[in-house]
Amino acid sequence: MEHSQDACCNVVHLDSLNDCVEQLETHVVDDLSETFKALADPTRIRILYNLSKRELCVCGLAELLDMTQSAVSHQLRHLRDLRLVKNRREGNTIYYRHDDAHIMGLLQMGIDHATHINHESASAKGSINEHA
Repeated sequence: MEHSQDACCNVVHLDSLNDCVEQLETHVVDDLSETFKALADPTRIRILYNLSKRELCVCGLAELLDMTQSAVSHQLRHLRDLRLVKNRREGNTIYYRHDDAHIMGLLQMGIDHATHINHESASAKGSINEHA
């Protein structure tokens, strides 16, 4: 472990470090990083959000998101490569659905957090304006 010259202290507290001896394996960190990158894209968030409600075809998603089918297909391919969505064929139509309950839980926690933060921010602004 590298120490910078601007460290908080000159003493390594081994008793504190003992709880952190076990580290995540590199492949787990890499996979998690790729998942968070996928969730960092607004279009993919919207796609996953809609697929959390029901399975949809590309044309349905394109209509909901006001995007071209080509653009939606590109994002779905990326999500499928990460195994976040899966598809099934019914005749000429391919339907997509989410493929990982963990990711949907993470997405819902993110939505809850963003809603909570936005609510707190709006409340704080309201209270500032009341005092002005």
